[in-house]
Amino acid sequence: MSVYLGEFIGTMLLMIFGSGVVAGAVLKRSKSENGGWLLICVAWGLGVAFAVFAVGRISGAHINPAVTLGFAIVGEFPWAKVPGYILAQIAGAFTGATLVWINYFPHWKASDDPVAKLAIFSTIPAIRSFPNNLASEVIGTFILMFGLSFIGANNFADGLNPLVIGALVSTIGFSLGGTTGFAINPARDFGPRFAHFILPIAGKGSSDWTYSWIPIIGPLIGGMYGTLFYQAFFKGRFLTAFWILSVITFGILLYSIIYKQKNKK
Repeated sequence: MSVYLGEFIGTMLLMIFGSGVVAGAVLKRSKSENGGWLLICVAWGLGVAFAVFAVGRISGAHINPAVTLGFAIVGEFPWAKVPGYILAQIAGAFTGATLVWINYFPHWKASDDPVAKLAIFSTIPAIRSFPNNLASEVIGTFILMFGLSFIGANNFADGLNPLVIGALVSTIGFSLGGTTGFAINPARDFGPRFAHFILPIAGKGSSDWTYSWIPIIGPLIGGMYGTLFYQAFFKGRFLTAFWILSVITFGILLYSIIYKQKNKK
């Protein structure tokens, strides 16, 4: 199997588990209706774990453009493979979300909340504030990539790594995900959002393209900075990109605070 097919399958599995649990929790007359945030975060983490189990030995199971770029920017992944990986991830996410739509087909008509239906496919902020939402995605993905870096520096028993990575994702959801729904993965948001846009989903509303850049730009910045931060402070490699991303990241965080202070009601 090619590495690109591995990324496609891995990201497809991630979305089947992830979008699937959200669909079960929010669609009417589902047996898991109202399952809540705990169920969603645990299932997303397990979804990541099983995707890594499935294709980790084939492609490294990036299943996330932020991971691919994060490793590439520190020289741990070849830039030549980056475009193919990202396209495979987006296509896999699109396919996984489409399969979830098919699986829950009778439930779309039974549900009358278009926002809940969009949440099955893509992230929606709890409080819409673009600078703050962007900061949340930067922070969440920074923790993801920083965590993956130090997880990779430890030796675990065979088969344990995917579970540790899944636990990291669930923990990010528990602790930081309440603001934006923790996309922390541009493919996970863009591919399914596009599926929502083109599929004939009963009773769907807007695909909210005005927000769609947040779960793309935020994770890419946070992911690259997470690996650069690890390289700088754990390995002593202060790359030029580290200083550039430091300025960008802290600029975003500072502006998110200033913006909220200026727009208090």
